[in-house]
Amino acid sequence: MPIDLANNLGSVVAAIGGLGTASFALVDVSKIGRNGGVSNSGFSFIEGAVRQLFPNASRKPVSVDQGAGHRLLNVLHGNWINGAPLGDQKAIAKSLVKLALSAQTAENFAAATGVDSTTLSGAAASMTTGASLTPEQTNVLGRFDLALTAILDEGYQRADQRYRNSAKVWASIVAMALAILGGWTIADTSASYFWSPDMWKAGLCGLLATPLAPISKDLTSALAAGVKVAQSLRK
Repeated sequence: MPIDLANNLGSVVAAIGGLGTASFALVDVSKIGRNGGVSNSGFSFIEGAVRQLFPNASRKPVSVDQGAGHRLLNVLHGNWINGAPLGDQKAIAKSLVKLALSAQTAENFAAATGVDSTTLSGAAASMTTGASLTPEQTNVLGRFDLALTAILDEGYQRADQRYRNSAKVWASIVAMALAILGGWTIADTSASYFWSPDMWKAGLCGLLATPLAPISKDLTSALAAGVKVAQSLRK
């Protein structure tokens, strides 16, 4: 039975938006996986940022030397897959890295941030013992802080972009599958449905579902108002 788009366009858009919302919810279920499912997407960029400071860091430590980097990555990974606010995650990462600053880690930290390793090591020793910092050490710590912020910000921004794009891609795939299966359930026969124009229309609706989901309510209201205006003018 053909659909009267002039009077049902709002309902069609709302249905497509609802399909997109359902698809996002189904993709979100993958978070119960061991590594966080789709929420694990993008964390490799954060790992890359951390490994600039801890070259041997791994979430599976094989030596005592990897302990600090290992613990840091585990904490950051837990925050990432749990969906903590991005600003809070960067603040926690920065605090933990600065907490790990010592005479032993100063060389790697200095190499990653482009500051003098000897001065940074001296500043770390002074902070450990509670001694006063020299002007040179204060200056180095300030530059180290700025460089560290830039490194972590780059990692988190790229990670967030990868996560959002991955979630949208998977949600689009799920939405297309659901739309095609939904069309199949109401088709006259399976043989006449698959690879028919109706199947491609259903797939197109599924493809539109993900971008329409966040704005479907507002778009439906706007379309309904537009249709009423057009009908009034026609009369």
